[in-house]
Amino acid sequence: MADDIRFLVIDGYAKDSRDELAAGGCSVAGELYARLLKKHLPGAEVDILYPSDPDAGLPGGTGLEDYDGIAWTGCNLTAYEEEPRVVSQIDLAKRIFEIGTPSFGSCWAAQIAVAAAGGIVRASPYGREMGIGRKINLTPEGRGHPMYAGKPTVFDAFISHVDEVTHLPPGSQVLASNNFSAVQSVCVTYQRGTFWAPQYHIEYDLHEMARLIACRKDKLMKLGFFRDGDQCDAYVAQLEALHQDPSRFDIAWALGIDDDVMREEVRERELTNWMEQQVLPRVRR
Repeated sequence: MADDIRFLVIDGYAKDSRDELAAGGCSVAGELYARLLKKHLPGAEVDILYPSDPDAGLPGGTGLEDYDGIAWTGCNLTAYEEEPRVVSQIDLAKRIFEIGTPSFGSCWAAQIAVAAAGGIVRASPYGREMGIGRKINLTPEGRGHPMYAGKPTVFDAFISHVDEVTHLPPGSQVLASNNFSAVQSVCVTYQRGTFWAPQYHIEYDLHEMARLIACRKDKLMKLGFFRDGDQCDAYVAQLEALHQDPSRFDIAWALGIDDDVMREEVRERELTNWMEQQVLPRVRR
């Protein structure tokens, strides 16, 4: 069955941003998502689209309607800026809603889904939420939503954002929130399509978060997350050490990290539920 499934991953990062993160040891966002999809559905075909690139396009002869599921990565653009790369991605999301292909994505994905359906995204009044989003709570709608089947009602998750959804479009539901962001997860139903999107990053692990923090070291120091470079380096080293040896209770205890972010089957539950509840039933029809 997986051999018949075709996914499109949409990575909104521009090439210079992708190269900068890759140079710091981060996985390219599109490739990270592609690996995750193939891990859960071996044999599935995955194409990656980079819509911020001037020459971006789908493989020859392929249209958006040819995909069984579409996954969006995070991105460092700002969803409410009227600039061509942003406008083009919102237009792309609108076309996908018109086609009706099930969509899923992290962070930027939630913002793009909401903006495409007529909602509003703005800068968070609290600034940047970074590292691990704490005490994310499922709303009453989230507790009964299939994206969260088997997920704890309250959990932590990897996170990195400065913008957030402030006004939902009609046909949308807030599925999770915490004290930092009222919308930590959203389901957007618009035209013929449905888009499941957490504001946090289900695709990250301790290593990916460590590399992202290292890449953003100067920015994070200016924002007060770290007193100096040595403190940042020490934190990154702890994340990497725990990634290499998950039995390091001393590090997990000191950093307040538990199964919510350590165990793949918990951390990636939203994606696997989407595949099982949205993608596979469509393929089996």
